[in-house]
Amino acid sequence: MGLFANKDNRPERLLWTRDLRFLHRLREAVPAGRALELDAGALFIAPEGELTDTIAAKVAAAAHGPEYGMVTVDPRLPLGDRYVVAMSAAVQMSGIAERVGMGQTVQVVQTKALDYFFACRNLHGVEFQPIVELASSRVHEYECLFRPLMPNLPRSISAIVQAAIDTDRSVELDSFIFRTIISQAATLQVNREERGAGPLGIAINLTPTSLLDARFDVPRLLQAVESVGLDPDRITLECTEQQAVPNVTELAARVEAIRAAGFGFAVDDAGAGYASFSLIAAIRPTVIKIDRAIVSGVAGDDARQALIEAFLSFGRRIGATITAEGIEEPTDLETLIALGVQFGQGFLLGRPTPELGDDVAATADGDPALQAAGDLLTELLSRRDNPFRLERVRRRRAGPRPAI
Repeated sequence: MGLFANKDNRPERLLWTRDLRFLHRLREAVPAGRALELDAGALFIAPEGELTDTIAAKVAAAAHGPEYGMVTVDPRLPLGDRYVVAMSAAVQMSGIAERVGMGQTVQVVQTKALDYFFACRNLHGVEFQPIVELASSRVHEYECLFRPLMPNLPRSISAIVQAAIDTDRSVELDSFIFRTIISQAATLQVNREERGAGPLGIAINLTPTSLLDARFDVPRLLQAVESVGLDPDRITLECTEQQAVPNVTELAARVEAIRAAGFGFAVDDAGAGYASFSLIAAIRPTVIKIDRAIVSGVAGDDARQALIEAFLSFGRRIGATITAEGIEEPTDLETLIALGVQFGQGFLLGRPTPELGDDVAATADGDPALQAAGDLLTELLSRRDNPFRLERVRRRRAGPRPAI
């Protein structure tokens, strides 16, 4: 069955070296291993329990200390990818990659990281963080947070996004993430329907690079959503702040097409980074998400309060709702409600989780801090001087809460 046949499906390790004497001694020490000689070195693959660090070090010492690298082979990767990924990691671990002509430029590293990311396509996950309507403590929608899982090459989603931008693969990455998220959301929607809950609202991040790319196709995006049974009216596309927008006019036209297709559109991290008032005014989003740097500490800071009031006024003029991000303190939450902010997001209201809840209490799931946030919202909403103490809040308390 060849070198890469793992007949017993046991965990394996792969060792790379340029010293053939070392390789031959390894074969004698670990008879269950398989060896392959290449122009750029040699591979030795053996069961993890037999090719241990101790054995490799002992054989290397007897062979006058050759340089080598050894890693665990990830069995969750496709057979055609797992050994290539492991060999690349072992070569880099050896410390002589540059000398043997296998050194990596930044772009090569990013390309390989992306290739590995896509090879791990069945390992990645999605978590959902609630965006709460502060007037009712009900979940308005969930921001979908993509969680990459790359066992031999840990990377944050920010690093993956930057690699895609630098290697002109943003559309490929965003398309993959978008389809992964809506597939999971469709499954969750079916579960909600089975228990009598309402439609699921979600927010999905896209980079400005993808939105401006000629390959970005709004009709195809709409088709993908409808093919899994979701409604574009329940999906908000968020423009991330990863980079500056080189062509605001073109982005505004693309946002107009997105909104015409029925999607909502949000500007993320407003007030920080590249999400300026001028950009927001140009693209006229349906949602403005105020950056956590402004939200954090707002209770005791008149300047931050003035900024939020400016966003609220701005939002009213262009027909956009306001969401405060990064809410972690009860006093900040109280101030935001008093200022008239419609929606909130942050650890105080709900941490990212694979599970969904219909309000803050449901999202808390036994977490005392989150349960306290739900109690605080109830208390704030009951105050007579609270501008959000609406008749619908009183009705909600009088009977069962309607599902979103």
